[in-house]
Amino acid sequence: MKKSLLPLLLLFVLALSACGSSTPTAANPDTGGTAAAEAAPGETGTVTYESENGPIELPANPQRVVDLSSYTGTLIQFGVPVVGVDTWTKNNPNFKEQLADVAEVSADDVEKIIELQPDLIIASSDVKNADKLKQIAPLVTYTYNKVDYLAQIEEVAKAVNKGKEGAAWIADFKTRAQKAGEEIKAKIGADKTVTVMEGDAKAMYVFGDAWGRGTEILYQAMGLNMPEKVKEMTSKQGYYDLSLEVLPEYLGDYVIFSKTLTGDNSFEETDTYRNIPAVQNGHVYEVDATGFYFNDAYSLDYQLDFFKKSFLGQ
Repeated sequence: MKKSLLPLLLLFVLALSACGSSTPTAANPDTGGTAAAEAAPGETGTVTYESENGPIELPANPQRVVDLSSYTGTLIQFGVPVVGVDTWTKNNPNFKEQLADVAEVSADDVEKIIELQPDLIIASSDVKNADKLKQIAPLVTYTYNKVDYLAQIEEVAKAVNKGKEGAAWIADFKTRAQKAGEEIKAKIGADKTVTVMEGDAKAMYVFGDAWGRGTEILYQAMGLNMPEKVKEMTSKQGYYDLSLEVLPEYLGDYVIFSKTLTGDNSFEETDTYRNIPAVQNGHVYEVDATGFYFNDAYSLDYQLDFFKKSFLGQ
């Protein structure tokens, strides 16, 4: 199995090298910190935010945010102006309109980030050049999966003084996702299993319940069932790489295929793949992987809509 594709496919979760090599943990009840004070909209000055690394002074009303990790969708969801994002975020087709005039940058582009004049930088905890970035603007970093996906959204919202909006969105999302999950189980059967897979003929992966690609919605918010073998093999890393030969052992009654459209998908023409029950029954729902990696607020709404259309035809 060729493993060189793994850092690319998994880059979006930047602890994760935004889907990279770091290992996500189980959901942690620790919220990672809360804002000590929340300023009124439009207020200037600063507020103290309790980050996972301690208190930090942040702008009360950030207007030029650079996001070097996978949180841009949450910023978009709550109307926070973004001036720079990482490559994987910039290439997300779901953000195309919102990021049309936003610069593509990395932590190595220190001079370019300076030119953007950010008032806040958000990144993963293992970001390169952290000391240099801190000299440009306040730097808030997060460790992927230190807290669960909804707590992470809440933390990013608090960091940009949108804590109330974040809490309201989370409550509404939980209600919508639970309702959709109940409707799906009523339609397909509560005992049916769902697998989330990704890759092409060169490298294939299945995912656990906290690795983006809608896994948090399916398994946590909706309570749908993961095949036992997938649960077992993803329990440590959050994902598992496998070959076509054993793929049938991991695919449940329904499959969400986060598909690499530019990859080698010739395996779909093989008898091994075609004879998988989910394939024969038309229970494989394909979606463009480049827009499906993330688990920010905007992406979760997109994924929830995709699941409702796929399973329920809504």
